Amino acid sequence: MSQPNNPLHGLTLENIVTELADYYGWEQLALRIRINSFQNDPSVKSSLKFLRKNQWARDKVEALYLETFQQDR
Repeated sequence: MSQPNNPLHGLTLENIVTELADYYGWEQLALRIRINSFQNDPSVKSSLKFLRKNQWARDKVEALYLETFQQDR
C-alpha cells in the first residue's frame, strides 16, 4: 500500500523511538511526553510495548517526531 503523503511512511515505531531517544535523551523525552516507559528504567523495548498498546501515546510520539525531524526530511 503506497502512502506518498504520509511523512511517517517507511518508518517503524522502533526507528521513531530510537531516533527521538538519541536526539533528546530519555530524560528530555520523558519531560516532553509523560509516560512511564520514558521515565522509569527507559528502553526502546519497554517503550515499544507500551506504545503499541496505547494509541494516544503513539500519536504523541509520532507528532513529536514530525515536529523534530520533518524539516530534515
